[in-house]
Amino acid sequence: MTRVAVIDHGAGNLVSITQGLERAGAAVTVAASPDELAGADGVVLPGVGATAAVMAGIDAAGFTGAIRAWGGPLLGICVGMQVLFDRSDEDDARCFGFIDGHVARLAGAPRLPHIGWNDVDTADDPIFAGLDRAPTFYFVHTFAPRPDDASVIIGTTRYGSDFVAAVRSGNRVGTQFHPERSGSNGLAVLANFVRECA
Repeated sequence: MTRVAVIDHGAGNLVSITQGLERAGAAVTVAASPDELAGADGVVLPGVGATAAVMAGIDAAGFTGAIRAWGGPLLGICVGMQVLFDRSDEDDARCFGFIDGHVARLAGAPRLPHIGWNDVDTADDPIFAGLDRAPTFYFVHTFAPRPDDASVIIGTTRYGSDFVAAVRSGNRVGTQFHPERSGSNGLAVLANFVRECA
């Protein structure tokens, strides 16, 4: 059975993510320490709240080095995706720098945070296998990434202006939306990630 570790750094929707991955057939470990990543086939990095607080929680829980060293499939969700970039304008937080670019406040938004359902224009990527080209997902956020290299963008949507909804750089994939709160489309994304891990 495919084993997926969900990192518990104190700011993530762990229950729904775990349930979604288990429905997709994964054996899930909610990892409270880096040692619990041993033997995992894939890692999920969730995140809610402010970028600096999430980075501080990751570091306090001892995961910074383990995440940097992890070479297998990694799924970053919401702020867990944002920390894959160089930095965030939210609080001038320095992030992991796995993907060149920064995280910026949504431009032209009628109100913030953006909360609700959006159709996402998707690229031909394994994380969206079996879905329509514009599946609907659930968002709760005020900031979104701005990659330096457009080739990492695999999903976009619009709220006031266009913004990046999903990215991929090698084994690292990130979604600004919450697949664990996005019904059948979100479960399909989690199932596709489990297949990648296998």
